[in-house]
Amino acid sequence: MHKMRYMPANPTINDATTRLLQELGERLRLARLRRGLSAQSVADAAGTTRVTLHRLEAGAPAATLGTLAKVMEALDLASDMVLLARDDRMARQQLDARLPARRAAQPPRAIRLLDLPHLREVAAWHLPEVDTTLSPQEVFNLYERNWRHIDPTKITGKEARLLKRLTQTVGKGVMLV
Repeated sequence: MHKMRYMPANPTINDATTRLLQELGERLRLARLRRGLSAQSVADAAGTTRVTLHRLEAGAPAATLGTLAKVMEALDLASDMVLLARDDRMARQQLDARLPARRAAQPPRAIRLLDLPHLREVAAWHLPEVDTTLSPQEVFNLYERNWRHIDPTKITGKEARLLKRLTQTVGKGVMLV
């Protein structure tokens, strides 16, 4: 057999929570006053007594969520209820900490000069073979050293994506030009 538990009339709460409830009560009181509403008219609209409304505005911990919701509705603040605990930063940080780390972008192992038509035309004309393979560092160095001869508008498609990737990985986000 289950023993019925009841919420105590004056629940024990810590000082920080007491201050939060008092601040909430004060914001409700100010909302009522800014609207030019009397305590009696809001209590009537919320279906409660003026004494209960004053307890809620004082931040009394025994006030119920139902009373809070009805008073907020009477003040046309019911939509604010959806904001409670909506942005749970602590839980999000804990969950994010458990997510696998994203692998850092890696440069390609080797790059065929044949895949870089603009670089080949402007800066690598002196290399003997068109199908030469270079390291990412060598390709990035060629772009940096010869940037004054390069027309960025002619770097398109695969070459443009590769240059962006090399700048992020080999150049650590910076191209010294």
